[in-house]
Amino acid sequence: MSDIQVISAVDAASLEPFDAIIDVRSPSEFAEDHVPGAISLPVLDDSERAVVGTIYVQESRFRARRIGAALVARNIARHLETALADKPGDFRPLVYCWRGGQRSNAMATILSQVGWRTAVLAGGYRTWRRHVKARLYDEACPFRLVLLDGNTGSAKTEILGQLAGRGVQVLDLEALAGHRGSLLGFWPGQPQPSQKMFESRLLAAMERLDPARPVVVEAESSKIGERVTPPMLWRAMQAAPRIEITAPPAERARYLATAYGDVTADREGFAAAMDRLPVRLGRSRLRAWRALAEAGDLQALAEALIEDHYDPAYAIWRRRADYTLLAAIQHPDLAPASQDAAAAQIAAAVETL
Repeated sequence: MSDIQVISAVDAASLEPFDAIIDVRSPSEFAEDHVPGAISLPVLDDSERAVVGTIYVQESRFRARRIGAALVARNIARHLETALADKPGDFRPLVYCWRGGQRSNAMATILSQVGWRTAVLAGGYRTWRRHVKARLYDEACPFRLVLLDGNTGSAKTEILGQLAGRGVQVLDLEALAGHRGSLLGFWPGQPQPSQKMFESRLLAAMERLDPARPVVVEAESSKIGERVTPPMLWRAMQAAPRIEITAPPAERARYLATAYGDVTADREGFAAAMDRLPVRLGRSRLRAWRALAEAGDLQALAEALIEDHYDPAYAIWRRRADYTLLAAIQHPDLAPASQDAAAAQIAAAVETL
């Protein structure tokens, strides 16, 4: 281990010098969460890890270690012949496993013997997770947030993207959470990341931002789909001033009919989302909405949802909320030119902060 560097810091600056961050845990561990930007090169896959663990507990520690060592050696050899085959002599990898133990040390030892300047993460993934929790749960938000607010269908997500294109700092929570935020905001066939993965993505995005400049965030509830906004950011969002955008209901319905066409095409997912609507809306109304979706009349469905569900819910929230309104921007429509004009107005308002 003398040629292997051991690092304990996992902020963006500490990770930046490495050419690759290699996660050697099993694929299922990697899928639940990993250091952003890491690649998965498991030294034991899920089934191999289960077999070795069973032998360790039920038979013999020695036999488990011998079998595990053979599997690890074969898997590392395969990675050297495939994923790592084209890496140059000055390649600099950082390796981690669950807690900085045998799996990462086995990979790091062989990589260092190849001649690469190899490092391991002390404490493994658990060090990263502690870093995430400390930043998102225990510390104060370092940013001056501005919330982009508006009723459902106001093209807030598209405008947020245009703001980023204009050089405004933005934090796209919906993209990080894999969900468009509203009741029908799921992406068909694309499950949301785990809560831990969402938080890892969020922290990585935040660490790329400049605390000296304001950050625009789309106004969301405390949950985006099934993912929960961490306390540090949620507290800052609740206290942040807002820029409100509005558009005629018919224009918003037309926008939703286009933007959410994939959702209504996913009949199973759409039915499940409709089942989550409040019972107070009435079963006959819910049946009528399902019928509109099945008939393909998305414009009428969007108009009904806006009138009877989305806008009333927003109105109730606004009557109870206490916030500072920086600007109110009216869309005549939601055409690309109008979105661009709104982005220009918002960018100008943000620059004055």
